[in-house]
Amino acid sequence: MINPVVILGAGNIGKLALEIFQSNNVVVYGLLDDDKSLHNTTINEVPVLGSTEDDTYLKILGDKCDAFIATDDTKLKKHQVAMLTEGRRIMPVNCFHKTSYISPSAEIGHGNLVSASAVVNANAKVGNHCILQSGSIIDYNAEVGNYVQVGAGAVINTGVTIGDEVFIGSGAIIVSGITIGKKARIGAGSVVIEDVKDNTTVFGNPAKKV
Repeated sequence: MINPVVILGAGNIGKLALEIFQSNNVVVYGLLDDDKSLHNTTINEVPVLGSTEDDTYLKILGDKCDAFIATDDTKLKKHQVAMLTEGRRIMPVNCFHKTSYISPSAEIGHGNLVSASAVVNANAKVGNHCILQSGSIIDYNAEVGNYVQVGAGAVINTGVTIGDEVFIGSGAIIVSGITIGKKARIGAGSVVIEDVKDNTTVFGNPAKKV
């Protein structure tokens, strides 16, 4: 990545993304956020310019300036992705920490945040607009859908299939071959040893529906 970036979101995820881009020597022109109290402030010497739908700033996006969406609010992220991809024909870029590892044989989409020491192993697949927090592991041949959040230290073992919009809490372990349905939620520290249906929340060791 050589283009400068504008980050949509100046909250915790935005601050994390900013530090990752800066550590990779990527220029960040500014951040955009809908919290007006943040406007005209700075984070790491980078200004919060205005709102995420302010055309004054969005019009600079294009061939010479990329965008990254920094929020863990899936509904908001989907809205902003549509605004960029459908309204402006811009696909958000990835944000990879320099200590993360992504196998050359892995497939990874667009708009993902991969934090410090996270691993995407051989032949794994990660969709679009996911968040892989520090130390999380997507092991070989695992498949992760779109808008998935994987907490710090969570382990997605080999052959696991994760549906879209799934939340996996910190330290959770998904054993090999398991399928997690769309919009399911896995509690922090849980050990999942059987398939989880769509829209289901599980917790515990072994994980049970709650």
